[in-house]
Amino acid sequence: MALGVVLGLVLALMRLSHNRILSTISAVYVWIMQGIPLLVVLVVIYLGLAAANIYKFQNVHAFGLVVAGSVSAAIVGLTMNNGAYVSEIIRSAITAVPEGQAEASKALGHTGFSSMRWIILPQAVRTMIPPLGNQFNTLMKNTSLLSIIGVSELFLVTQAVSSATFKTFEIFLVTGIYYLLLTTVWTIVQNEIECHLSRQLGIPAQSMLHKAFFAIASVFSRKSGKAAKAAPSPALNSSESKEA
Repeated sequence: MALGVVLGLVLALMRLSHNRILSTISAVYVWIMQGIPLLVVLVVIYLGLAAANIYKFQNVHAFGLVVAGSVSAAIVGLTMNNGAYVSEIIRSAITAVPEGQAEASKALGHTGFSSMRWIILPQAVRTMIPPLGNQFNTLMKNTSLLSIIGVSELFLVTQAVSSATFKTFEIFLVTGIYYLLLTTVWTIVQNEIECHLSRQLGIPAQSMLHKAFFAIASVFSRKSGKAAKAAPSPALNSSESKEA
């Protein structure tokens, strides 16, 4: 995702550039990547390039670790595909910032780069977070496609276990729950980031964790209140015993 954000930022700035060549290159790249399925992109990068004798991904040795060629191809494919969608998210967020902000920054002596770095992008970040979070969720689920090029990820392991145990329904159900847990955790993290940015802008916001905590606390307080009302008071018990 980090590589996709970097590529997306570069593509977005190219698309917004006054240079027609850079803008056209970015537009054509986004058009191609959004029009071709990710599965086809992965197969072309890993198998197609090798079959055409253009480039073959080899195992890479780094820091005592061995990175398989299929993993390198998967990183390249996901980055290329994800960068196209992220670029549109960033471009939309930048264009959503009022033009008066850029004009005011130029009047204060900021250059184009300085204006983008200190004035435009900080305001656009708040708009980027929700769609970027959704894109990250999509990226996590798209990793299941990596099994087609031999990357040993969750879906490929699930297929192997299912073939060995013949418990297809149970195994894939557990896999679906695992993906659901991953996306749920990221949704909570994304919500915390959004609330933090909202508070910085002076907008009151309450995160999902706070809402869940107060909801659980209110349920327990109601139950304890009902239990206290149902229990007889000690004074009443003592008076009844004296009368007896």
